[in-house]
Amino acid sequence: MTERQIIEIRAAHPSRDGDGVAIQRIAGMQHAGMDPVLMIDELRSEHREDFAGGFPPHPHRGMQTLTYMKAGGIQHHDSEGNQGEIRGGGAQWMSAGRGVIHSEMPTQDSTGLHGFQLWINLPRAEKMSAPRYRDIPADSLATLSGNGFQLTVIAGTWRAGEESVQGPLRELEARAAVADLSLEPNGELCLELPATESVLGYVYAGSLVHGESGVGPQHLAVTAGGERWTLGAGESGASLLLLRGEPLREPVAHYGPFVMNTPEEIEQALQDYQSGNLVSAGF
Repeated sequence: MTERQIIEIRAAHPSRDGDGVAIQRIAGMQHAGMDPVLMIDELRSEHREDFAGGFPPHPHRGMQTLTYMKAGGIQHHDSEGNQGEIRGGGAQWMSAGRGVIHSEMPTQDSTGLHGFQLWINLPRAEKMSAPRYRDIPADSLATLSGNGFQLTVIAGTWRAGEESVQGPLRELEARAAVADLSLEPNGELCLELPATESVLGYVYAGSLVHGESGVGPQHLAVTAGGERWTLGAGESGASLLLLRGEPLREPVAHYGPFVMNTPEEIEQALQDYQSGNLVSAGF
């Protein structure tokens, strides 16, 4: 097996979204090395004023979202009649398809919040499919533990040596695989991975060993080539989201909450939203 290499390190940038929610964002709408991942947002604050406004009702078309909470709680409501709540360790998946309006609001008892929202592209053939939604509670996630590491798997099959584990979110699995990895100080894990897939590691605590400076918190490691990735933690350990998927290699047109293939399709999405034709039901 050949070793996969880190070819780029991308820093997250502070931003605000929704009703003023403070986030750290890595955008990859036009980034070939991230395809099919479109965006990674980290929400992290001990101060309720940083996230109290949440994400009031807003539309989406042409993409999927995955919200994964490490601490605190989020409530979901959407125009298809779905509603749910996840707390520390749980995840919510939504495929917007042809159109959905949803909200994600912090629970009233959340005095601190730490979580992630991932945007994952849909292929051209599925952008106008029916919306779908699913909650995945923390105790439904799959785990794999070994010497110096713990891997929590949300979606996809992940292999380390002779062992493998498959996450419960099969709906996302056809497009992307997502896992949460914790490495002990100076710990190491060797993952076997499809050489054709994009493979990313978003560090949110500690650091990965790489060159002289490593990969620190709020940085994304973009890799290329190879069927094996050996991840080593620094002296303070490492916590990171692992993401991978087969690149779609399709054109991306993006405006706000809409992700399509052409500017004309974006214009149609805007017209449909403004005329009330984006969704089949009211919010």
